Amino acid sequence: MATLPARLHPLPDGGPGDRPAYDLIELFFFAYRDFVSDPDLILADFAFGRAHHRVLHFVDRHPGLTIAELLDILKITKQSLNRVLKELIEKEFIDSRPGVEDRRQRLLFTTERGHELARRLAKLQTRRIMSALAGHPPAFREAAGKFLLAMIDPAERATVARLVASGREETRE
Repeated sequence: MATLPARLHPLPDGGPGDRPAYDLIELFFFAYRDFVSDPDLILADFAFGRAHHRVLHFVDRHPGLTIAELLDILKITKQSLNRVLKELIEKEFIDSRPGVEDRRQRLLFTTERGHELARRLAKLQTRRIMSALAGHPPAFREAAGKFLLAMIDPAERATVARLVASGREETRE
């Protein structure tokens, strides 16, 4: 029998918590499916996938992000990132510049074209989120944010919360 990572705790034996939460698991799968479906249609026009979307999103939200920082955020291999990043740079959605203090370091920025696409995708996803929140009291959004943060590995929560809080809202129109 495989052991669970230390961060995951087994469900208690014999109680109602012993049964998998299939309803929530499946709702989570379906919500994610629909959350990414709108951007997927647009990304397909550029022959891009979800990895391109994630890279574009985080580079746009955090201009000057290093490749090492992006790898840490996405938790993907350098090889996977390089393939996606190469395409985004070649198609002029992302610009890679040398670091100011360390010229070997590569700083990533969205181009105007990249920013426009990232913003278009974010607007689609925002519409879906706002539609789901409509009709609920303002505290519902805060509760949803707390729930999503609680779903993140406890060792990563503070880092993720800082990253989310530090992203640019909008500096270009």
